[in-house]
Amino acid sequence: MEPDGDLDMDGLLAGFQDFFREHSEHWIERFQYREAGPQLLLQAFLHRIVNGGGRIEREYALGRRRTDLLIVWPPIRPGVAADAGMPARRHVVECQILRGSLEATIREGVEHTLAYMDRCRGESGHLVVFDRDESKPWEEKLYRREESLDGRAVTVWGA
Repeated sequence: MEPDGDLDMDGLLAGFQDFFREHSEHWIERFQYREAGPQLLLQAFLHRIVNGGGRIEREYALGRRRTDLLIVWPPIRPGVAADAGMPARRHVVECQILRGSLEATIREGVEHTLAYMDRCRGESGHLVVFDRDESKPWEEKLYRREESLDGRAVTVWGA
């Protein structure tokens, strides 16, 4: 958590990258649907925040190779109840499987992430791009970069 009681999304998603690098081959093989495996693993990893008082809402775009997650985190202020009239913080996480061009996948993913942020009043947007190419080294697959469209930022995470 950050000092203001909000989630440290950068720390959380960087932690997922480390976890995914170390354990993905063991878990992905267990899923019958290889395309869904990385997304389900991310959802399970993030679900542990629910134990801290937040929640995860899922929206699936079936047939589009993506999943939207909305993390809703109540504000926590010393001496103030979490529901004392302060709006919950909302963080959008979009998952996409890389097919074809990385730049095209990121461009499309950023557009989807920003649209979902508009719909749900998201404060931050994160796009996780899963690269299933086993011949690539992890150093190429794991990255963090900022992308923007019309002056609005989305953090892109490679996995």
